[in-house]
Amino acid sequence: MNIKKILVFLFVLSVLGCKNEKSTTNDRLNVVTTTTMITDLVKNVGGDMIEVQGLMGAGVDPHLYKASAGDVTKLSRADIIFYNGLHLEGKLVEVFEKMGSATKTQVALGERLDKSTLIGSDYFASNYDPHVWFNIQYFKQFVDAVVEVLSTNDPKNRERYAANANAYLKQLDALESEIKGVIETLPKEKRILVTAHDAFNYFGKSYDFNVVGLQGLSTATEAGVKDVQRLSQFIIDNNVKAIFIESSVPRRTIEALEAAVKAKDHEVVIGGSLYSDALGDAGTEEGTYIGMFRYNVHTIVNSLK
Repeated sequence: MNIKKILVFLFVLSVLGCKNEKSTTNDRLNVVTTTTMITDLVKNVGGDMIEVQGLMGAGVDPHLYKASAGDVTKLSRADIIFYNGLHLEGKLVEVFEKMGSATKTQVALGERLDKSTLIGSDYFASNYDPHVWFNIQYFKQFVDAVVEVLSTNDPKNRERYAANANAYLKQLDALESEIKGVIETLPKEKRILVTAHDAFNYFGKSYDFNVVGLQGLSTATEAGVKDVQRLSQFIIDNNVKAIFIESSVPRRTIEALEAAVKAKDHEVVIGGSLYSDALGDAGTEEGTYIGMFRYNVHTIVNSLK
């Protein structure tokens, strides 16, 4: 029996043995989240009325993430599970499917969005680009969904969830106004964003950037020599001054691209590291969704000017 089957087997046992067991002794909802962006959102809405356990930390790639035995236990004991969906957490899908009969609430936030507005993708079974948090309007819809689910499961705190959400939505409004002002300082002809993989398409669509990723939408696909050569020529043809690594993707792919461009006697620099599929370290500004977005925009604009 391979490791994957063992984990699934352990999961089933844990669900059967613990599905009515809570990890805390108080009356607070026990909530488990997957990505760091969703964890930050849920904490902002839930405050001290809920217990939140995030599976993924800073720098973790959700495309490749596999549940540990400890994760399986957390999931089995959760009252509510919030995750992105749209096949972002591809390696967790089987675990979620096995939980179908468990008496708990699973919420794939991305699946609640209007699919007709999403960007298509040939890389994911859902046929949609799952990196929807880079559209702040979508993230606001995530907030609304979290409020609805928490209020349904904990109606006595409904008003407090709504108040927290309203305060957070005002912060998101302020963020969007701020970053639009920063981006307006960058001429449109310089808005070419070259990164390790296509995590920024929703960002590009929202703020008029031409986004080009070396690895496509999923980090599960490795960039080949032809990809590097093709993109290096694109950089030269469009006189791109800076390219960007990502905190959750090995930097070697962008370093190879930088070397390929310089080998053709064109100067390009690595403009910095962007946060794409994960936030920064907990306790830092970049460890929050708002701080991450602000940092990314300033890094991109300052490097491409």
